[in-house]
Amino acid sequence: MAAVPKTNVQRLLEAEGVAHRVAYYEVDPEDLSAAPVAAKIGMPLEQVFKTLAVLGDSGELALCCIPGDAELDLKKAAKVLGERRVAMLPLKELEPRTGYVRGGCSPLGTKKKFATLIDETATLFDEVSVSAGKRGVQVILDPKELAALAGALFADIT
Repeated sequence: MAAVPKTNVQRLLEAEGVAHRVAYYEVDPEDLSAAPVAAKIGMPLEQVFKTLAVLGDSGELALCCIPGDAELDLKKAAKVLGERRVAMLPLKELEPRTGYVRGGCSPLGTKKKFATLIDETATLFDEVSVSAGKRGVQVILDPKELAALAGALFADIT
């Protein structure tokens, strides 16, 4: 079997010396939700974090990482971000703005640094999973290391 090329997220974690594991899984293009990812990599759904891009009234983009079994509370996210309100970034803007596609968006390795929030429930775990920047690849690491590298804040956003 040919070697799978590393993602920018994997290279970043290695360059920074951050301990992590990589999990590969078969992608179902019809279902990019977190539940099948969790099942395929053998982690509880509440430890598999999805990264959502939101746009504030100011025009600033931010990333919000939430557990796979939760929904983003836009009002809570707006408050933490200092915005009057936030809305989900239109899908057609995701790749041009972040460099990532739906189902492969990561809080790490984006085209530029964005304000990033990680739901505070991440601190309940020794490790969480986030996209490695490509569908079918997850990185599993300490949530505190993730926050430090992403310049993220832990907040109640679900």
